[in-house]
Amino acid sequence: MRNNFFVCCAAVALSLGAPLEARAAVFDVKAFGAKADGTTLDRDAINKAIDAAAAAGGGTVHVPAGTYLTGSIRLRSNITLQLDPGSVIEASTDPATYEPPLNSLIWGDGVENVSIVGSGLISGKALLRSGRGGMGDKAIALRLSRNVTLRDFSLLYGGSCAILATGVDNMTVDNVRIDTNRDGLDFDSCRNVRVSNMSVNAPNDDAICLKTRGSVGFSRPVENVTITNVLVSGYDIGSLLDGTYKRTLTQAPDRDGPTGRIKIGTESGGDFKNITISNAVFDRSRGLAIESVDGAHVEDITISNITMRDVSNAPIFIRLGSRMREQAPEGTPIGSVRRVSISNVVVYDADPRYPSIITGIPGHQVEDIKLSDIRILCRGGLTLDQVGRQPADMVNTFFLARGRGGVPPREPFDTPESEKEYPEPSMFGLLPAYGFFIRHAKGIELNNVEVGFMKEDRRPAFVLDDVSGADFQHVKAQKATGVPTIVLKKVEDFTARGCTPVPDTKIPAVDQGEM
Repeated sequence: MRNNFFVCCAAVALSLGAPLEARAAVFDVKAFGAKADGTTLDRDAINKAIDAAAAAGGGTVHVPAGTYLTGSIRLRSNITLQLDPGSVIEASTDPATYEPPLNSLIWGDGVENVSIVGSGLISGKALLRSGRGGMGDKAIALRLSRNVTLRDFSLLYGGSCAILATGVDNMTVDNVRIDTNRDGLDFDSCRNVRVSNMSVNAPNDDAICLKTRGSVGFSRPVENVTITNVLVSGYDIGSLLDGTYKRTLTQAPDRDGPTGRIKIGTESGGDFKNITISNAVFDRSRGLAIESVDGAHVEDITISNITMRDVSNAPIFIRLGSRMREQAPEGTPIGSVRRVSISNVVVYDADPRYPSIITGIPGHQVEDIKLSDIRILCRGGLTLDQVGRQPADMVNTFFLARGRGGVPPREPFDTPESEKEYPEPSMFGLLPAYGFFIRHAKGIELNNVEVGFMKEDRRPAFVLDDVSGADFQHVKAQKATGVPTIVLKKVEDFTARGCTPVPDTKIPAVDQGEM
């Protein structure tokens, strides 16, 4: 009874307008001059409310319903930015309203215990799609910060990156909806990250991407990351949030089609460790990508319970390369990709030009990759003759961009290495397998994997090239008459057990073979 008495007293004091020190520390942006009319610049009012909360030792900055036209909003430590239903944070078109170093609509540098919560909308249509400085080019940017929570809001158009976290530790992103024109969520050199219950639509770039660019000034890994219960997609921009899920977009970012995927790497100057991705839906997007091309060690990755439909390139793309971007110190050794487990994956309607790809480069193998309980159905309809001829409509956009006129004619199984190319499945041109192309790899296990096509495809289901220790168990593959199921080139220690239509086989070594 005594406790109830004090609770009632506190409630009465709040209702009567008790002094600030007796109330919860809430700072309403309208009390600091915000108009919320969509035309008055409310940047200074919002920042004053944040500064006042910080000066008081922390608190909640309340953003009631209304449209707040603003430039850079700077977050401070121990602040919660509360976006009420019906509130809109609208990016200004005036470059003078954005401030360095992050040039973001909402930003924090070196902050801790920060949250952005509530069911409001952050709208960044005025933000630049590429980071050139001066004008705002990101919706939310956080750098060298810790204990960050982003929850429950929606974000429409995010510039070059809707949410960019650089060197952030202990970050939670939950129940946020992003519908944007470039990257959705980028985690650069972050640790202890939890992403859950997300919908990210990003037709022109990656939906969720882990990277290590060295942007914090030193090498720092991405580690201890969980991504679960997410939808990533490449619908028309805006049609995720309005619920129409349109697929009329004709101008894809390149010939690989809509992006909208989950990716580890490309920018990979630091390591990636201890990462789990589970319960994800990919719709009208590229497939899962794991890439080390700038010297990173990518290890201990677990991926499970993935469903993909309308896949615009390789459902699974694992690449170890030697691009070594300009920021990589001279003499940086080639990295590694090892101990990766991918299970319980269903793929329907995958582009036939790009099978799943697992490949290193000569002398540097991808290691210890386990694939289990996977079903992939591609559109099919291609032939080995097309692989050799590389018709114009199959040409790799990256070769075209470099003025090479397409991939030169070649033997169907003579696939270019493209060691220093930007890593995308199309970097190799049209490939000689419709299911899996595996090269420069060791310790590869496929268990209960099934591949097939919707229209007859006259390429092998599997091509293995420079592979040691390949174990196929209960693998099924659809095949055209007269076409081998598996082609082996320079393969050691190959085993097939319980596979269809391949008999049980153990091959110690083979320079060239098929079955």
